[in-house]
Amino acid sequence: MSTLGKTWILDLDGTIVKHNGYKLDGKDILLSGAKEYLDELPKDDRIIFLTSRKEEYREMTLEFLKENEIRYDDILFGIPYGERIVVNDRKTSGLDMAFSFNLERDKFNLPEIIRVL
Repeated sequence: MSTLGKTWILDLDGTIVKHNGYKLDGKDILLSGAKEYLDELPKDDRIIFLTSRKEEYREMTLEFLKENEIRYDDILFGIPYGERIVVNDRKTSGLDMAFSFNLERDKFNLPEIIRVL
């Protein structure tokens, strides 16, 4: 990957917090290593969370992120349950401007995947 500033688009449930933890456990549970990884990203990078959570969970979710000092720039609620499709152009230099990774649910192993790029 280049040294250019990046936009990180991350699903919230199953990648940053336990999938459906807010429903099953009555609260969110932060996945090990997720906060630390986000904290280490360059300050100029942007972090956008996506979630299929309904609007009724907005306040609870935002409070959890605030209490746990989870860094993010924006969050979109009510995203459809289906696949997320990211489309971007390639720079004329040949630099790919989009990457996609599917993580194992409830296991924050993004650092292992990014390391191979």
